[in-house]
Amino acid sequence: MDYKVSLFWLALVIFFAIIEGVTPQLVSIWFAGGALVSLIVSLFGVPVWVEVIVFVAVSAILLVLTRPLVKRRFAKQTVKTNADALVGGEAVVTQAIDNVEGVGLAKISGQVWSARSATGETIPEGTAVTVERIEGVKLIVSVKESEDAPSSGPKEDKEE
Repeated sequence: MDYKVSLFWLALVIFFAIIEGVTPQLVSIWFAGGALVSLIVSLFGVPVWVEVIVFVAVSAILLVLTRPLVKRRFAKQTVKTNADALVGGEAVVTQAIDNVEGVGLAKISGQVWSARSATGETIPEGTAVTVERIEGVKLIVSVKESEDAPSSGPKEDKEE
């Protein structure tokens, strides 16, 4: 029996295991499994070409059968944090927003942000707005559509 081939398969198992250990995702575990099965087969004295076919076949089978399961198990669920969590949220204009003059403030989640109108329209103080996106340190907002009827903006004639 030629132990050089068995040592080669053992070296491959160790190599793929080390690669797997130093990478943050599963990238070579399937090949380590294929090399391990080929190592076992080599101990029975089969020809090298059979061992290579076993390595390729087992690696491919492991990859095809387990990769979808592993991807689902380790799938990253992105959770919006910090400023990204504000996009789509409702804010209230605390200082009239006027893109031409470059002024306007809106309050969301207890924080006051500089704000600009997504459409370029002037938005009066007290208006409920939806955060469309964030550019730098400015909220880009649009007037929140009323659920009861189309919004014509807040009533400005509060005094009589």
